[in-house]
Amino acid sequence: MLAAVVLAAGRGKRLRPLTDLRPKPLCPVGNVPLLDTNLAAALAVTPYAAVNAHHLGDQIAAHVGDRAHLSVETHPGGLGTAGALGQLKPWLDGRDVLVLNGDAWRPGGLSKFFDTWDGERVRLLVVRDEERGDFGPWRFAGASLNPWRLVRGLNAEPSGLYEAVWRQADPELVEWHGPFVDCGTVRDYLDANLLASGGASVVGDGAVVEGELTRSVVWPGGVVRRGEHLVDAVRTDTGLTVTG
Repeated sequence: MLAAVVLAAGRGKRLRPLTDLRPKPLCPVGNVPLLDTNLAAALAVTPYAAVNAHHLGDQIAAHVGDRAHLSVETHPGGLGTAGALGQLKPWLDGRDVLVLNGDAWRPGGLSKFFDTWDGERVRLLVVRDEERGDFGPWRFAGASLNPWRLVRGLNAEPSGLYEAVWRQADPELVEWHGPFVDCGTVRDYLDANLLASGGASVVGDGAVVEGELTRSVVWPGGVVRRGEHLVDAVRTDTGLTVTG
C-alpha cells in the first residue's frame, strides 16, 4: 500500500518577498496553485495523501481543507523533509511513501513513475541538468518513492531525506521527460508560468489589467493600472511588484 506526502512547510526564502505573503506552494502557476498540481498528482496514484505545514501554515490548512491529512509542524525552524515523515509515521502506518515537493511545477501524471516500482529501493525522479545536477548530470525533479523499511527509522526532528536516507540507499534514478521547474526563485517562478501559458503573460481570476504586460504574472485580484508596463514581473493582489 502506498501513501503520498506533499511537502509544503518550507519558508521559501529565495522567493521572497512573494513568500512573505503566501507559502510558496500556494503561489499560482498557470492560475493553479503549485500545491494543487502536486496534490492532484498524488491523489491520482493513491487515496492516502497528506500535506505538511509550517510557514504561514494557517493558509496551507485553509487551502487543503479536507482533501488531505494535514500535519502541522511546531518546531521553530520546521522539520525538513525527513523530519516531516518522522512526524507522519503514525499516519503512514507501515505504508511506503511517495514524497512530492510542493514547490515543483511538473505537470502530468506519475503513474509510470510508480507502476514499475518494486517497493524495495528508493526511486527518484530526475531530469538531465549538467549545470545543476544533484547526482552527476541528473537533477532531482521533486518526486521520490521511499520504502517503509527506510522511513520507519526517521524521527520528528530537523533532518533531510538526502542525508538521512538517500545518501546511503543507492537510489534508482528515473528520468522525467516532461516540463519541470523548481520554483525556487522569482526567475524560475516566472519561467514556470510562461511554460504553462505557452509564453504569454498570465492573468489571474479577478485581476484588472489596464496597462501592458510582457512576460509577466498578475495574481488573482491584482491590478495593473493604465500607463503601467510590467516586464518580467509578478504583481500580487496586495499591489507588490517583484521583478525576475
